[in-house]
Amino acid sequence: MKKVAVIMGSDSDLPIVEKAFGVLEEYGVPFEVHVYSAHRTPIEARDFAVNARANGFGAVIAAAGKAAHLAGAIAANTTLPVIGIPVKSSTLDGLDALLSTVQMPSGIPVATVAIDGAANAALLAVQILAVSDEQLAEKLAQARTKAAETVLQKNDAVAAKYNK
Repeated sequence: MKKVAVIMGSDSDLPIVEKAFGVLEEYGVPFEVHVYSAHRTPIEARDFAVNARANGFGAVIAAAGKAAHLAGAIAANTTLPVIGIPVKSSTLDGLDALLSTVQMPSGIPVATVAIDGAANAALLAVQILAVSDEQLAEKLAQARTKAAETVLQKNDAVAAKYNK
C-alpha cells in the first residue's frame, strides 16, 4: 500500500494535523510526518516533493497557516495528489490560509479542505488510495454505512421524543 505524507509548515500546526493521524491509522494507511516550510526550508520541501513518488507515497497532505504556500510549493514539484489544509491563525481566522491554499494557478491543482479540516484531508487521501485498493475501498464503504446507521438511529430517537 502507498503511504501518505503529512507535511506541516510549522510544528505549531501539529494539534490540527494530529486529527489526520487517527483517520489514517483507523484505515491502516501508513504515513510519515514532516515539518517543511515553503519559505524557511524551500530546498528540503522541494526535495521531498520531487522524490515522494519514488519513496512510496501515493498522496500528500500539506498544512499551513497565514500565507499558506506549502501545498502549492509541494504540488509544483510532484504529480502526486496534494491535499491542502488551511490552518486557522490568530490574525485572519484562517481566511488568509484558505485563499492561499485554494487559489492555485491552472496546471498545479491542490485539493483544499476546510480550515483546520485535517480529518477530511485524511479521508480524501484514503479515498485517493482506495481507487487502486479494493480492501481500502471496502473499509470506506463500511464506514459510510455505519455513519448512515448512526444518523438514522439519532433520527429515530429525536422523532420518538418530539413527533407525537
